Amino acid sequence: MSIPESKPSLLLSLLTMKCPSCRKTHVFVNKSMFPLSQLVVLKDSCEICGQKMKSEVNNGGGINYALTMILFVFNLIWYWPIFGISYKDDSIFYFLGSSLAIVLIAQPYLMRLSRMIYLYLYVGFGASNKPS
Repeated sequence: MSIPESKPSLLLSLLTMKCPSCRKTHVFVNKSMFPLSQLVVLKDSCEICGQKMKSEVNNGGGINYALTMILFVFNLIWYWPIFGISYKDDSIFYFLGSSLAIVLIAQPYLMRLSRMIYLYLYVGFGASNKPS
């Protein structure tokens, strides 16, 4: 009697940038985020299951915008109780400056994460396009 292979975790596979179909191989050409010119370049297809990665023109631009706005809100949630924000002094500018710095530092990861979320929304687990 053979033991069935365990299904890889959805969240862990998404955060580690694995194939949405088999959740085993990396989706991007470079595992590293550097060089930045190659940041969001996808492989043509998965080596294991044959899932096509480049099927759509829009690969998560709207999701990237939403993730950026969510990050601004999270910055507000931690910044306001610690430092306070007021229109009477310059604290709003300090908040905007720190939020902008955090978003710029996180942007390469957010760009990759948005493309992965887009792929995971449109490709189901086990739905391979491998030619038979």
